[in-house]
Amino acid sequence: MKNKFIKSLAILSATVGLAACGAGATNDSSEGSVANIEDKTTVDTIKENDVIRIGVFGDKPPFSYVDANGDNQGFDVEISKKIAEDLLGDSSKIEWVITEAANRVEYLETGKVDLMMANFTVTPERAEVVDFANPYMKVSIGIVSPEGDVITDVSQLEGKQLIVNKGTTAEAYFRENYPDIELLVYEQNTETFQALLDGRAAALAHDNTLIFGWIKDNPGFVAGVEAIGNEDTIAPAVAKGNTALLEWVNAEIDTLNESGFIAEAYEKTLAPAFSSDIDPASVLINQ
Repeated sequence: MKNKFIKSLAILSATVGLAACGAGATNDSSEGSVANIEDKTTVDTIKENDVIRIGVFGDKPPFSYVDANGDNQGFDVEISKKIAEDLLGDSSKIEWVITEAANRVEYLETGKVDLMMANFTVTPERAEVVDFANPYMKVSIGIVSPEGDVITDVSQLEGKQLIVNKGTTAEAYFRENYPDIELLVYEQNTETFQALLDGRAAALAHDNTLIFGWIKDNPGFVAGVEAIGNEDTIAPAVAKGNTALLEWVNAEIDTLNESGFIAEAYEKTLAPAFSSDIDPASVLINQ
């Protein structure tokens, strides 16, 4: 679902955090802190309701997308189903909430979701307004361009347009480090990559893991820049102050990494989508 009225992170950071299921929370204004959410409104309430609301993308294969049958699929979806199984005893006890990149913080702060699993890159700015759990994946920013006019260095983008998704680390990175590069910004991944296919800009910047999968299905495009900036991590996120759910998810992600479940999910969903020269160790935690 597309939200055209996206709030900025600056506004969101000042917003009182809501409980996962809408219960009230108190804010100690004398300390100016974000509202703390009572344990009863998190894990206990999820168990009482017998469902967990999880935010995922609907158009970001192979990570999370809705297939032709209307079913949620992908790497993030596999992990989400395991979380529901271990928390509620049934992997189907999920209310899927489709989000765009720029809505992820808002959906947590307004209590629209209990858990955000929409391929959420951890950044210091986001960590000020949401609580990230332990990571399950590594990622960097990559740049994809037509093979007939490959961008192999950021300097080649001078005087050209670069496509990015609104609310992504790619957008933030280029606005901060290369303010002179003109950005062509879209909200949905489908719009973003279609713009590249239509030749509306010289290149597209996005998570390199997404790019690796996309170029395999789209001959004629190459990742001329496979990684730029810092290596980041992808992690689940909960509303700020949601301690009970955060601690549960931390323990769960540790277990899934150590047991090999994350690696199995990779082999099922990501490995078939990536080219054979992609090393799983460049993507997975603890590999």
